Amino acid sequence: MTLTISKKIPGLVCRQVLLCIACYILLVVPAQAERVKDIANLAGVRSNPLVGYGLVVGLDGTGDQTTQTPFTTQSFKSMLKQFGITVPVGTSMQLKNVAAVAIHAELPPFAKPGHQIDITVSSIGNAKSLRGGSLLLTPLRGADGEVYALAQGNLVVGGFGAEGSDGSKITVNVPSVGRIANGAMVERAVETAFTQNSALIFNLDQPDFTTAKRLAKRINELLGPDVASALDAASVKVTAPREMNERVTYMSVLENLEIDPGEAPARVVINSRTGTIVVGQHVRVSPVAVTHGSLTVTISESAQVSQPNAFGEGQTVVVPQSNVSTQQDQKPMFVFDAGSTLSDIVKAVNQVGAAPGDMMAILEALKQAGALKADLVVI
Repeated sequence: MTLTISKKIPGLVCRQVLLCIACYILLVVPAQAERVKDIANLAGVRSNPLVGYGLVVGLDGTGDQTTQTPFTTQSFKSMLKQFGITVPVGTSMQLKNVAAVAIHAELPPFAKPGHQIDITVSSIGNAKSLRGGSLLLTPLRGADGEVYALAQGNLVVGGFGAEGSDGSKITVNVPSVGRIANGAMVERAVETAFTQNSALIFNLDQPDFTTAKRLAKRINELLGPDVASALDAASVKVTAPREMNERVTYMSVLENLEIDPGEAPARVVINSRTGTIVVGQHVRVSPVAVTHGSLTVTISESAQVSQPNAFGEGQTVVVPQSNVSTQQDQKPMFVFDAGSTLSDIVKAVNQVGAAPGDMMAILEALKQAGALKADLVVI
C-alpha cells in the first residue's frame, strides 16, 4: 500500500490524510518491531547544557571555611555591594553558613520562556553539607555565554553527615550535592533545526546500514517513493511539509512508525572490574580444544625454638621454618565443534566450573587463536 502526500493538498485535506495514515500504522505492525522514536532522534533537536556559579545560604554551620576558600568571601562581598552594602576593608568574615556552589542543568529542546527545569547544585569549596540551604538567584549560561535561565530555591539533599567531638564521623551518601525540582526559570528559547530546514533527518542511536535501509523503505511504502533516503548507516533524510502545524502532525506519524531493526553484530563484552561478561546472540566458535587450569603455590611460615644442651654454651634462638606446597587443578579439556552457539559455550564452561575470571581468560585466548567469531570488547 502506497500513500502519496502532495505539496498542493490543502491543510485540512492533508490532516485528514495523515489521520488515515496513523490508523493504517496501527493495523500494520511488523513482528518484533521498534518505534522510530525509540531507536532514532531528530537531528538538531537536542538539549543544551547550562552552568552557573552562585551562593547557598542558611546552612547550619556546615558552610565553607573562608580562610581556605577566599572566593566565597569575594562572592559574598560582591553580592552585598549590589544591594548597596559595603564591607569595610580588612574585615575578617567567617561565613560558616554560606557555601560557594556550581549549578548545572539541561535545557530541553523546545523549552520556552516561563518553563521550569530541574537543577543540580554542587559544592566547589570545603562545605561539609548543603543540607537545609537555599540557593540565591543565579543566572545559568550556555556554551555561548548567554543567560538562558535563572535559578533559585531550597535544596533537597539526599546525603547526611554527623561528627562527634572525638573526631569520629559518619556520612551517608553525598551531603555536598543537592537538587531543586523546577529550580530554574527559562528566560530564552533556543532555535532548533525542526523549524528551519526543509527536510527532517533521523539519526539512529545505533548506526546500522540494515536499519537505515529498512527505515527509509518503511517511510517510502507509507508516504510514497523518494520521500525518504538513507544517507549513511546512521542518518535517514525525510522530506517534510513547510507549514509548522502540518509538520508537527507529520512528525507524529513518523516517530510512531514501527520497523524491524537490523540485528547487532556478534560481540562479547567483558567488564574486568566487576567480572561481568555479556555474550551476544550471534557469537560463534570455530573447531577448537580448550583446557584451563591453575597452579596454586602456598607458603606458610612458622617459628621453631632451638634449645641447646643443658651444659652447653649455646644460646636459645628462634629459627624460622617455611612449608611450601603446590596444588594444580585437574580440569578436563573441552572441545567446541564448528558453529558452536552461545548455549554451547555456556554449557561447556559451566561443566568445568569456570569462574568469571577464568571465562575472561578463555574468551581472550579464543580470540587470539582466531576461533572466536565476534568482536571482543573489554570495558
